[in-house]
Amino acid sequence: MGVLIDSLIAKHNKDLTPAQTMVQSVCKIKKGETVLIISNPELNPIAQDIYQAAMELGANVSLIFQQKKTSMDFADKTVVAAILSEPDVIFSLSAIKLGKDENGIENPYTDADGKKYDNAFDYLLFGKKSIRAVWTPGLTQDMFERTVNIDYDLLRQRCETLCKKFENAVSVHVTSPGGTDVVVPVQNRSPLVDDGDFSKPGTGGNVPSGEVFVSPVVGDEDKTRTEGKIVFDGSMSFSDGDEILKTPITVDVHGGFVTDIKGGAEAKRLLKDIQNAEKESGNLVSSGKISKEAGAAYRRNSRNIGELGIGLNPAANITGNMLEDEKAFRTCHFAIGENYDGDAPALIHFDGLVKDPTIKIKYQDGTELTVLDNGDLKI
Repeated sequence: MGVLIDSLIAKHNKDLTPAQTMVQSVCKIKKGETVLIISNPELNPIAQDIYQAAMELGANVSLIFQQKKTSMDFADKTVVAAILSEPDVIFSLSAIKLGKDENGIENPYTDADGKKYDNAFDYLLFGKKSIRAVWTPGLTQDMFERTVNIDYDLLRQRCETLCKKFENAVSVHVTSPGGTDVVVPVQNRSPLVDDGDFSKPGTGGNVPSGEVFVSPVVGDEDKTRTEGKIVFDGSMSFSDGDEILKTPITVDVHGGFVTDIKGGAEAKRLLKDIQNAEKESGNLVSSGKISKEAGAAYRRNSRNIGELGIGLNPAANITGNMLEDEKAFRTCHFAIGENYDGDAPALIHFDGLVKDPTIKIKYQDGTELTVLDNGDLKI
C-alpha cells in the first residue's frame, strides 16, 4: 500500500498549480464555457486563483461572494439566482457550507422523471444534468496545496475497482478496533465515486477528491435496515464546523436510524445539532414553508444513516476537517441525515470518521469479500 500511495502522489503534474489542476484535469474547462465561482471572503486567495486559471483557458468567469454559512443557514438569494443561470461549471468554495435553498424547500424543483429537489444546485447537477460542479465545504489553503495535485488516472482506476466490488451486494459489515460493529443494507443501491473526473454535465464532487460511497437502504420496519453500533473515533462534522474527536462518539442504530448517542462533550454537541434539525423541521411546517408530510420526513431523516464512504486519497490526512478526513486512507465514514439517493431528505448531513475499519461485503449468493482489513485496502 505504501508503494501505491507514493506513486499516486509522485506522478502528479508538477507543472500545474492546484488551481490549474482543478480547471484542466478535474473539470476540463473549455474556451467559451461559462464558469461560476461562489465563495466566502475567507477563501478569496483560492477563489482568485481558480478565477485566473479558468480565464487563462478562455472561459467566461463570474465570481460571487457571500458570508460563510452553517448547515442550517440559507444561501443568499443572489447566489441561488446565479446558480439558476445554469453556467457550464460551478465551483462552490465554502468555509463551512454553501447554504440551503429557501425557495427550493418551499417550492421543490422537479426533473423530467418527476423527482423533486429542494436545492437548485442538486436539481441542475443531478436532475437536469445541465452543469458540472465542484464543492469544497471546509476547504483551507493548506489542504488545497497538499491534496489536489495527485495522479487522477490512478485514483479513478482505484475507485472503479472498488465500485465493481459492490455489484450484487446485499449488505456491508463494518467493524473497527474502536468498537464499531454495524451491518449496512445496500441491496439495489449503486455506489458513487468522487474520483476527480467532473468533465461531463451531470458530474461533480469534492476537491480534494478520493472516495467511494453508497447510500444505505432507508430504514423501514418491514425491510432490512442498518443495525448495530458505530463508534466515531476520528473526526466529526457539526452544524458549525468539524473537529478531531477527543472522546469517541458511540451511536446506536436500529431500523436504520440513530436511537442513542453516548460519549463526552462532542456527543452532546452532535445530539444537540440533530435535535435542532428536528425542531427546525417543525418550524418550517408551522411557518407554512413545507407540508406536514415533508416536515415529518425531514424530522425522521435527521437520524437516518445516510452514507457509508471509504477514503482513497493518498495525500489526505486526518486533520479535523471532514472535507479532507473522509478521503484519507485507512478510514471509512458514516453520515447522519440526508443521503445521496434522494429518498431520505433532511436538513443535515453530518459525517463521522471511523479509523482502521474492517469492511466485508456480503453478496446475494452468500459469499463475502473483505475490501478493508484493519484499514488495509485488500483489492
